[in-house]
Amino acid sequence: MNLGLEGKRILVTAGAAGIGRVVARAFAAEGAKVLACDVDAKALADFARENQSVRTMIADVSDEASVDALFAEAQASLGGLDVLVNNAGIAGPTGPVETLALDDWNRTLTVNITGQFLCARRAVPLLRAAGGGSIVNLSSAAGRFGFPRRTPYSASKWAVVGFSKSLSIELGPDNIRVNAVLPGAVEGPRIQRVIADKAASLGIPHAEMEKRIVSKASLGRMVTAEDISNTILFICSDAGRNVSGQALAVDGDAQYLV
Repeated sequence: MNLGLEGKRILVTAGAAGIGRVVARAFAAEGAKVLACDVDAKALADFARENQSVRTMIADVSDEASVDALFAEAQASLGGLDVLVNNAGIAGPTGPVETLALDDWNRTLTVNITGQFLCARRAVPLLRAAGGGSIVNLSSAAGRFGFPRRTPYSASKWAVVGFSKSLSIELGPDNIRVNAVLPGAVEGPRIQRVIADKAASLGIPHAEMEKRIVSKASLGRMVTAEDISNTILFICSDAGRNVSGQALAVDGDAQYLV
């Protein structure tokens, strides 16, 4: 299928590792012009060496001035914008709600939802100038299920879904499509850290916690970053031109979280 992404101007936040890295590379492979930002300078430098066609920039999506500089760079180096992938996010603390620190709660929401607001606010004028485009906001399976002992993370990811749906209605007349993508347990180091924290919180072995998580998906497996990337490329392409306002789960048919 020809996705029609050649020459499109793409900004991917947290693009140096994990899902963002795979998404940035996939858009570049389709012939798109890609700018990937990340707060991790070392990971970004490693990514840049391996993906020389992708422009890179250090940026913290939770900082307004940093976001302003990021979009100034997008305008200068890409010449505008057709797609924003709001991928940046953090796992936040794990534990019973009464044990959580306010600073950890605030930091999780600041990165995971305020960061998306700051980026979307700057992206919209550029997308309008392009005659339309697409915003993809990364949520999580925790944005459609309750997630005990991960309340800050779950709250932030539910907020992403509401933000995305509201924006899709607001921006539809401008031919700007907005969707949320909700990954389940994604293979890789990050989910292993989450499993370790959850296992420690519950006092059970790591292997048992991982088994519990995988068993809640009817397909009986974790998903991959490539699965998420494939979905994002489709909904940003001409083939997905009528997909907007959706919360798209890519989680192996998870039934609930543990």
